[in-house]
Amino acid sequence: MIKKLFALMVLSLAFSCTREAEKYTKSELVKHLESIFYNDTFATIPDKTFNVADFGAVADGEALATKAIQQTIDAAATAGGGKVIFPAGTYLSGALFVKSNVELHIGEGVVIQAVQNNDYYPRKWTRIAGIEMEWPAALINVYDEKNVRITGKGVIDGNGKYWWDKFWGDPKYSGGMWGEYKDKGIRWAVDYDCERVRPVVIWKSEDVLLKDFTVKRAGFWTISLTYSTRVHVEGLVVRNNIGGHGPSSDGIDTDSSKDVLVENCDIDCNDDNLCIKAGKDADGLRVNRPAENIVYRNCITRAGHGLITLGSETSGGMRNIEVYGLKAIGTNIGIRFKSAKVRGGVIENIHFHDIKMENVANPFHFELNWYPEYSYCTIPDDIPEEEIKDRWRVLSQRVVPEEKGIPEFRNIKLSDIKVEKAERAFYANAYPERHIHDITFENVLVEAEESGQLSYASNWTMNDVVLKTATGQSIALTECDNIEQPKLIKTNSQPVQEAAKQTLEEQFQAINSNVDAVIIPVNPTETKALVDGDSTLYSEKFSLYILKQKDASLHFYEPLGDGFYYSEVEVITSQNGNMIEVKGQKDHDYTILANRATKPKSIYGANNWSYQENTRQVIIEVKGKNFSIQID
Repeated sequence: MIKKLFALMVLSLAFSCTREAEKYTKSELVKHLESIFYNDTFATIPDKTFNVADFGAVADGEALATKAIQQTIDAAATAGGGKVIFPAGTYLSGALFVKSNVELHIGEGVVIQAVQNNDYYPRKWTRIAGIEMEWPAALINVYDEKNVRITGKGVIDGNGKYWWDKFWGDPKYSGGMWGEYKDKGIRWAVDYDCERVRPVVIWKSEDVLLKDFTVKRAGFWTISLTYSTRVHVEGLVVRNNIGGHGPSSDGIDTDSSKDVLVENCDIDCNDDNLCIKAGKDADGLRVNRPAENIVYRNCITRAGHGLITLGSETSGGMRNIEVYGLKAIGTNIGIRFKSAKVRGGVIENIHFHDIKMENVANPFHFELNWYPEYSYCTIPDDIPEEEIKDRWRVLSQRVVPEEKGIPEFRNIKLSDIKVEKAERAFYANAYPERHIHDITFENVLVEAEESGQLSYASNWTMNDVVLKTATGQSIALTECDNIEQPKLIKTNSQPVQEAAKQTLEEQFQAINSNVDAVIIPVNPTETKALVDGDSTLYSEKFSLYILKQKDASLHFYEPLGDGFYYSEVEVITSQNGNMIEVKGQKDHDYTILANRATKPKSIYGANNWSYQENTRQVIIEVKGKNFSIQID
């Protein structure tokens, strides 16, 4: 009964989105895709049935059913095609490969569950996060095939916690390969080396239908459509946040593919919900294959990092994309662009319209210098040559000339969008050399706590755009040209907090007057002195004031990678204040100012240090994220 009510709720929400979209005249792109996918001849399968039970498959969730299921698929293919069916139950399986003219029908009551052992997933040439390499096959694969269907109301269970814990430990961020690689200075390599099994991969295939099934607990990206043409995804449900939160558990990723329609899906994950990609850095520029002629429509997103994301893999470019009829409920970011200064690619002719967002913190978030610790791959000098993997060399290959690596986002329209209960309305950050330009907003209403900021943007038009905030302030602009501001409405008349008006010196003095204060971190970028538990914006530089020779600890939080999840930075003084430790996840240039009545004999662990007689302070300079300073 609960399942039926849930299904009715999903259909109701999707139907309301569809009804809103009906007032639009269908674009030529939508007409083109509907002419392909709504044709009775699309991905037709011969009327023959093959039952996995006849080939020995046991649905007890314990016996490995891979061989029997694959024999059934192969028999159907050998017979010229047909439908593979399953009696109800749970089938434990390794990698399965669906062949041309075959329909894998996962009926209601059927679960195909991934066996938690990489040995059962043969290594295949594929693309992972924008780079071509060998990697374990997915649970269900369509590889170099034509005319394939995967359908039914059943479940594909990625059984992903095994791979989540392998990546970052349990609880998350407690260890795993993430902790090991972070300590080595190669955080960027974890996603590629951890080799987490994906639930469904469509690779270099044509005329594929994915319809009605549910995928849960993905070990990595859930649905990957790569180098494929004419793919229809309809009515899928993704539920990845069951029994934990897996890293990079994207919902539906269209990667350098053409003529794709994704519709009526419901996504709950722990990364980008709906996403379009096109290759990464030098390897993506080598392949140079765009994502084009794509429509995402009438979908719902819940937990996750992006209602609809373009990037960060943008190297092959993206064009002719329409996104409409979407609804985000509590998704962290709404319409999201992300790239980096080594990605390259031209992203153009994109239209987002008829979209609703509710409790979405960042409705319009365009970061083209995304997650530097992950995006800019450099192999540390202290890693022995024999330990360097071939994929690391590919990842760290420089883009030449460097300007080829600067992405360009242009000619993008956003219209008929309503946003309620947001935190920051607008955010964009591009490059002095190449602005994000020619962006049109039309008939947009945003209710947010703050207006936001744009850096390196040009030629933004706002027609009938209303921004409601508590402050009524305009969008802050840095190095921008020809930017129209929205119509501003102040939602209340409450005064700005006095603490927000304080100068850094006034904040510092207020904290310093507290007799218990020992450690005061200061973020000069944000002009903010921090107390225990504060969060702060990212800054390349930090100052740490150690006021007393006393044991103490303090922690604060800073953005981790994406800029909206936060990681802890802990500062500890011990040995009567003579040992100062910093434990964090991001590199900074720290200046430590420690009060001392006399000049120390020596200081260990510093890049530079000096003693100021007039202020009676030791000034210590050190760069890093995890370090210890010993004062003698």
